[in-house]
Amino acid sequence: MYKIQHIVNTAINKGLEHLSYQQEKVVSAISKCKTNKMGGHTSTCEDCGHETIHYNSCRNRHCPCCQTLVKEKWIDKTSASVIDAPYFHVVFTVPHELNPIFLSNQKIMYNLFYSLTAETLKELSQDPKYKLQANIGFISLLHTWGSNLTYHPHLHIILLAGGLNKENKFIQNNGNFLFPFPVMAKLFKYKFMDYLDKLWTKNKLAFKPMSDIEFIQLKNILYKKKWVPYAKKTFNKAKFVIEYLGRYTHRIAISNSRITHYDQDKVSFNYKDYKTHNNKIMTLTIQEFMRRFLMHVLPKGFVKIRYYGILSNRAKEKSLRLIRSLIDSPKQVPKLLNMTTEEIILELFDHDITVCPKCQSKKLRSIKFRKVRLE
Repeated sequence: MYKIQHIVNTAINKGLEHLSYQQEKVVSAISKCKTNKMGGHTSTCEDCGHETIHYNSCRNRHCPCCQTLVKEKWIDKTSASVIDAPYFHVVFTVPHELNPIFLSNQKIMYNLFYSLTAETLKELSQDPKYKLQANIGFISLLHTWGSNLTYHPHLHIILLAGGLNKENKFIQNNGNFLFPFPVMAKLFKYKFMDYLDKLWTKNKLAFKPMSDIEFIQLKNILYKKKWVPYAKKTFNKAKFVIEYLGRYTHRIAISNSRITHYDQDKVSFNYKDYKTHNNKIMTLTIQEFMRRFLMHVLPKGFVKIRYYGILSNRAKEKSLRLIRSLIDSPKQVPKLLNMTTEEIILELFDHDITVCPKCQSKKLRSIKFRKVRLE
C-alpha cells in the first residue's frame, strides 16, 4: 500500500467532515486505487501455473500512484510541439491576501488567473517599446500549493523566447527576458484588480468571503503591494524543455517520496523553507495533513494545462511548420503514440508484463474480475 493511500484510509476511519463532492471523489479513488475494490485481472501461466494479480488504478489526477504513465504519454505527445529555440520558464503569483477569494471561487478565479497572464504577455509582445511585435506562444500550468502544502496558487508558464511577426518572420530573443519584470508585474496587477473589482461589484462571484468594506480595504492593500512574477533559467534545446515540463505537468501537492513517517495520528514530510532555502521536516496531525492535501483538489472538468498564441491547438500546426522551416528545427517524433500499455511499460521501464515472471513463458491466460463503481 502506498503511503498517501494508507494515510487516506486512516483519515477515513477517523472520520472526514465538510468535504466537497470533488474531494469525496478523490478520497474514495485514492483509498481504492490498485486494490481489489477497483477490479483487475489475473494472469495465469499455462506452463508453470504461476498466478499474478493485477489491480486497476483509479486514474484520478490527484492520485500520486497514477501519474507516471499519464505524464510520460503527455510529454511524448507534446514533444512534437516543441522546437529547438530558447524558452523561458515564467512564474506568476498572486498575493496571499487573495487566498480567501480564490478558495471560495476556485473555478472563476483560476480561469481569471489564466486569462489575465495570457493577456499580459500577449499585450507586451505587441508593444513597440520591447522590439518584438510578434505573436508569441506559451504553455500555462496551474499549481495551488507551497512546499509545506499551504495554499499558494501560481502559474508556471513555458514561454517560447520569440514569435512570428506580421511578415511571418521568426523574431528570436537570445538575451534577457522579453520585457522588463516591473512592467509585466504592474500591467498584470492592474488588469487583475480591475477584473476582480468588476466581478465583485457585479455579483459574479459564487461566494464573497468578506464584506464590501473589507473588500475595499483589501484593494487598497493590494494596489500598494508589489506583485512579483519572475523567470527562471532559459532552455536552449527542445529536449531540456520537455524534461523540465515533465517535472511540473502532472505533479500533485505531495508525492509518496516526500513522506518520511506516518502513524495513526501524525504525518511527517520533507519541505523546502524558501526563506532559508533549507530542507526541513514538518509534522502535522492526520486531520490537518488531509485538510491541506484536499485544498488542492481542482474543480470538476477544470483544464489544468492550457496552450496560447502560436502554440494553441488551433494555430500550432501551421505556426510550428513555418518556424521549423525558418530556423531549420527538426520535428520531434512521438514514440509512444500508437503503443499499447504493455509496450509503453516495456519501453519506459524495461519490464515485460506479457511474460510469466517465474518461467518467462509467453503463455499467459488473463481473466478479468469486476470493478466496483466509485461512489
